Amino acid sequence: MPRRTPLVFLVAALLLTGACAGPPTSSPSARPQPAPASPAGSAVAGSAATGPSPDGGAMSGIDVVFLSTMAGHSERTLQIVQLARNRLRDEALRTLAAAIEATETDELAAMRGWLPTTGPGASAAAHHHGHGDDAALDRLRAAPDADVDRVLREVLADHQRAAADLARSQVGVGRDERVRDLARRIEQSRTAEVDMLRGTP
Repeated sequence: MPRRTPLVFLVAALLLTGACAGPPTSSPSARPQPAPASPAGSAVAGSAATGPSPDGGAMSGIDVVFLSTMAGHSERTLQIVQLARNRLRDEALRTLAAAIEATETDELAAMRGWLPTTGPGASAAAHHHGHGDDAALDRLRAAPDADVDRVLREVLADHQRAAADLARSQVGVGRDERVRDLARRIEQSRTAEVDMLRGTP
């Protein structure tokens, strides 16, 4: 089965890359802490400092928006993967789905820990529910067993491309360096996943 061989190697590379990078919350300072008091009207590059950053400083509003949006995106990723994983036939696709599930579970826990528990950012995070792509889940539910692999590839490729685009934008405009580092890793991993899902050698 020559078509699967490059995909298996790519999946292995992705797993190794994720293991080397480690979770974003690798130090005690990444744990959520009470937000420091800030003077009224203070802002960081036009965005209010709304909560603690992973390194203990003030996190800008744009970083909070990214984290809350990406957290919602990862929640939907997990729903997509978990809905299809027990029906997949292709071994390499099952391996990739398992790697995505493990990676995004860890990232989601980290992002939730970084998000503030009070203020506008917390409200945005609490009300974010997966980008409204219910049609993707409906496609997977309705797909016959013979088509599940194909449908998952299509649905997940579109979904992960959107995550890569969002992360790429954050790298350019984010204020917190550790959040930007997470965004860089997300952009790289999701782009690689899209290539795998589309069968790019």
